[in-house]
Amino acid sequence: MAQQIQHTEFGGPEVLHLVDVDQPEADAGQVVVHVHAAGVNPLDSKLRSGARPSGEITTPRVPGGDAAGEVVEVGEGVEGWTVGDRVAVQHAQGAYATHVVATPEQLHRIPEGVTFEQAAAIGIPASTAYQGLVELELRAGETLLVHAGSGSVGQAAIQLAVLQGATVVATASEPNHDRVRALGATPVTYGPGLLDRVREAAPGGVDVVYDCVGTEESMAVSAQLVADPQRIGTIVWSDAAAALGVQGWMGGKPEPLSERSRQLRAEAYEVVLGRIAAGTFDVEIAAVLPLAEAAEAQRRNVANEVRGKILLAP
Repeated sequence: MAQQIQHTEFGGPEVLHLVDVDQPEADAGQVVVHVHAAGVNPLDSKLRSGARPSGEITTPRVPGGDAAGEVVEVGEGVEGWTVGDRVAVQHAQGAYATHVVATPEQLHRIPEGVTFEQAAAIGIPASTAYQGLVELELRAGETLLVHAGSGSVGQAAIQLAVLQGATVVATASEPNHDRVRALGATPVTYGPGLLDRVREAAPGGVDVVYDCVGTEESMAVSAQLVADPQRIGTIVWSDAAAALGVQGWMGGKPEPLSERSRQLRAEAYEVVLGRIAAGTFDVEIAAVLPLAEAAEAQRRNVANEVRGKILLAP
């Protein structure tokens, strides 16, 4: 037997239930992964509540897209993967489970020295950060401003930019300044006077902005700092991105990413997993909860009660 978290209606976290199911089997071209850790992302809650349009629910739905575990079955025609391989699964269909079915294209090998928890935690945050920085064409020697630098995407963006040789300034609340500073960025506080504080922290100017908070303040300040709006990117205000002339990616919209963006997000796994193995990329894990506590995990995630990644351990 296997277990998974299901919901049959849209609503609050209370619609999530732990259910016993038959262990899935691998069809041709598929593998089955025994999940050791699953990442909890804001997208999961948006889909569960109906805030992100996903069509009518006609069969039970299983949340979750980020997973890490061991291959336990390999279907006919699958090459390059064997039982026992440690893998991260990208875009898993139902990661809140003890077992998940995936295709070889969704798998990324976990290097020695990287835990299942670390591999499950990088998914959406690290791939989003990497894709955005590449499309913003950040270069060594430039200065990057990250809005919401202590969030999961913000932390990944800071580290990737620093590794690339950029100078980073990041907005964060006062209690999170030490974390932002430890990752290699200069922290500045949100609120009135933000523009002046950023200019003081970056006297040579700001070349690129990566916005992970999507407030009027963050966008207004960004527009005054960067001459070329195409070097401002937001993962929250994608609705208004075109009108503002900035780049926007998803941000809760149902439109898919471009083919290039999807390729970059897949590439990010190999880059970041390698960095973790080398000890040059840190993943902050806030809590690891049992699979049965998926509702509580999503509640904490939406309420922003913790800093860092929340994981489920089936």
